Amino acid sequence: MSVAGETLPDHFPVFPLRGALLLPGGNLPLRIFEPRYLVMVRDAMRTAEVIGMVQPRPHEEREEMPELYRTGCLGRITRLEEQEDGRYAITLTGMCRFDVLEELPTTTPYRQVRADFARWRHDLAPAEPLDGVRARLMPRLRTYLETLGIEARWSGLEAAPLPALITTLAMVLPFAPDEKQAFLEARGLADQAELLITLLEMALAGQPGDGPPH
Repeated sequence: MSVAGETLPDHFPVFPLRGALLLPGGNLPLRIFEPRYLVMVRDAMRTAEVIGMVQPRPHEEREEMPELYRTGCLGRITRLEEQEDGRYAITLTGMCRFDVLEELPTTTPYRQVRADFARWRHDLAPAEPLDGVRARLMPRLRTYLETLGIEARWSGLEAAPLPALITTLAMVLPFAPDEKQAFLEARGLADQAELLITLLEMALAGQPGDGPPH
């Protein structure tokens, strides 16, 4: 399938991992050690070099085949390091979000899906303007990180391109899995920025942030 000039596969392996968020343009480091996912990485490197990240639904992650959220993000393997114990350290770089059309029957030890990218084709377009967001975000972020005792290089944060900063914060800050899914399902960067600011404000107010229902 071709979306905005980028050729994307119609089907691919998925890595169900609760609490892990990959967004377009973001980089997600992963350590792969389960045998089925070692096979998945090897197979991916022999084919399109892509893996879809998707969360299992709440309370099902301990099941062998937990039900998956219907929206995930396709990532390209941009770094792979085979370690001495046979494990892999990889980095996935987010390409485009997808909707799961169906899970495919397969003989592989890992799961595969057929996906549709049509609803998320704007992920491959230039980032939208975010007027006024940085001025609202940064003071809340500073207070939030100080509350958690996290030291940050503020010169680097303040100089970072805003789209990359929002994507990185959404991925790395300790938000609940349902909140991370809300970032994934927000239409675009402006909505993700508003969600980020809201969650920081809720955390600073001491409110539990379970995220919107799905």
